[in-house]
Amino acid sequence: MNKPDDGKQHQVLVIEDESDIARLLEMHLCDADCAVTLAADGHEGMRQAFARPWDLVILDLRLPGPDGLSICRALRREQLYVPILMLTSKSSELDRVLGLELGADDYLTKPFSISELMARVKAIFRRVESFQKRFVGSDETLEVGPLRLSTRGREVNLNGETVALTAREYDLLNHFVRHPGQVFSRVQLLDAVWGYGYEGYEHTVNSHINRLRAKIEPDSARPQLITTVWGVGYKLEIAPEKSRNRPLLRSINCAS
Repeated sequence: MNKPDDGKQHQVLVIEDESDIARLLEMHLCDADCAVTLAADGHEGMRQAFARPWDLVILDLRLPGPDGLSICRALRREQLYVPILMLTSKSSELDRVLGLELGADDYLTKPFSISELMARVKAIFRRVESFQKRFVGSDETLEVGPLRLSTRGREVNLNGETVALTAREYDLLNHFVRHPGQVFSRVQLLDAVWGYGYEGYEHTVNSHINRLRAKIEPDSARPQLITTVWGVGYKLEIAPEKSRNRPLLRSINCAS
């Protein structure tokens, strides 16, 4: 795993009450040149989460004290963005959905393979670092149809109204807005937005698409913006009358 450009180690907080799992994660993350802090319950996890900036929080949802959902909710109330990778049990599908709704970036179901977890961690770091490199020192505004995205503030406006999106929902919409009319398969979206393209995780895309539609579509049951191309995937649909005589995508770069 590559270090950040400034040469510092990635700072990772692992909030996990099962000591064997916590130590295993610590060992492999340290081997990948991360600096790891462990928290064994929700109280300590909450304290550590706000004690300093983190490059990643690996968060078990079932914890003594405040649970993982409470910690995730508290972190997402803050303005500074920190990636969150949730760990869930097979029986906690509802908690997993709620965690994604609250803004977790990704999840793994126990039991999981260490190689897969490390692949997810690396993908999160690559995505965050790519975003930081691309937009440092500038503010780019993207406009397509009724949508307007600000890259610096990660803000979204639909027909002039602000839309509150989670970090991953924003990244997904940002990808569609940059490629209006282009069809993407679920695996392609996993690779472009999540940073990996493993088959079998297409349901992750489906759930994020559904939540994104619920926030930007007048009727999410009959989507007009993020449409399904049956047997292929999804695309951002822009009606011809909304884009006639002007480019589908308009990009405005503002100096900082």
